[in-house]
Amino acid sequence: MRILITGGAGFIASHIAEAYIAAGHEVLIVDNFWSHGGARREHVPPQARLVELDIRDAALAHVFTAFQPEIISHHAAQHSVAIGSRDPEFDANVNVLGLLNVLNQAVRVGVKKCIFASSGATFGEPDQLPMNEATPQRPASPYGITKMVTEHYLRFYRQEHGLDFTALRYGNVYGPRQDPNGEAGVISIFIGKFLAQQGVRIDSDGEQTRDYIYVGDVAQANIAALTRGGGGCYVIGTGIRTSVNEIYRALVEVTGFPAPVTHAPKRAGDVRAAQFDASLAQSELQWQPQTDLLSGMRATVAYFRGLLAQ
Repeated sequence: MRILITGGAGFIASHIAEAYIAAGHEVLIVDNFWSHGGARREHVPPQARLVELDIRDAALAHVFTAFQPEIISHHAAQHSVAIGSRDPEFDANVNVLGLLNVLNQAVRVGVKKCIFASSGATFGEPDQLPMNEATPQRPASPYGITKMVTEHYLRFYRQEHGLDFTALRYGNVYGPRQDPNGEAGVISIFIGKFLAQQGVRIDSDGEQTRDYIYVGDVAQANIAALTRGGGGCYVIGTGIRTSVNEIYRALVEVTGFPAPVTHAPKRAGDVRAAQFDASLAQSELQWQPQTDLLSGMRATVAYFRGLLAQ
């Protein structure tokens, strides 16, 4: 199949691009290399075509016309909770108006399906854990709001235009290529500090928990979504709650360096706890995670050590 991946030079979507290519698909990547987005040219698989373009640009129409994609994997986004909380207008401009440009072009050229990178941030602070697809969506940040709004637009475009979709509500994704200098991704940020023999900052008391999922497992969920899950939204996680303090202790074990810790106040828009029950994805997408946290962290540390050795 011909698959157009927005944001495909970024952390998560570049792994998905590799998985699609390995499965025999033709891939075109659209990415604007936003300075805060973590996209890198070296992340683009050599077998993929690349167009440097913002998803809000009217020139996107030419890309769709020339490539005639059958599937859209929509991963381009303003993905930082912190940036979105400081600038909700910018967040909505990229995540909503950019999305609509993509969907309108998809309808125009007859795309069959859009696979969307949604987020557990759409749930906000849940009444109970684990969260599943029936958990009420009460996002606590502009980022989470725009991800939830996108799911509603996808339902509308499916009903009105016949554009199928599968939305994947990711837990906290980590792994090789995640930007250690960004504002999101505590594991990669910590790894960058640990390997540089620097101290780390832990917000609040460090007992806030997340469901951390390895990027390779997320890529496999996107493979499954090519042919399954039409019209569905699925939580993608491990079912395991891990605190920031536990992440810290695991990295001390993996790296052998007890990084000094300073504490900071709770970040705006952050929720206290997250955990997913991915039973529906297991039954309907025939997907389940394969990578335990310590194995994933070792692979991620090895990747960043390799970069330092270059």
